[in-house]
Amino acid sequence: MEDKKINSAWVKKGATLSDKSARNEFGLTQGEIIDGIKDGKLHYRINNMYGNPYYKLVRSEVETFVDEKYGSNYLKEKKIKKELAQTKKELKKLKITIRSHVSGKELSL
Repeated sequence: MEDKKINSAWVKKGATLSDKSARNEFGLTQGEIIDGIKDGKLHYRINNMYGNPYYKLVRSEVETFVDEKYGSNYLKEKKIKKELAQTKKELKKLKITIRSHVSGKELSL
C-alpha cells in the first residue's frame, strides 16, 4: 500500500519538489537531503533540466523529515514568517500606491 502511495506521488501535481525547492522552502541543506536519502527517509528520482541534474523528492516525505529533524512547530513558524513577510510586502506596495494617488491629486489642484 505504501508503494502505491509513493508511486502516485511521482505523477500527482504538487506532490513532488526539487532538492533546490526543498532547500528554499524548508531551510534544508544539500547535506541534510543527502543524509535523508541515505537513511531511506526520502525517496528520490534524478531528473535534469537543460542538462543540469537535480533530485526530485516527494513533498510529504520532506515535510515528515523536517518534522522529525526540527520538530512539528518548525514548519508552522516558517509558514507564519513567510505569510508575515508577504503581508508586509503587500502593505508596502499599498502605501506606495496611496502616496502616488495622494500626490497626484495635490498636483492637479
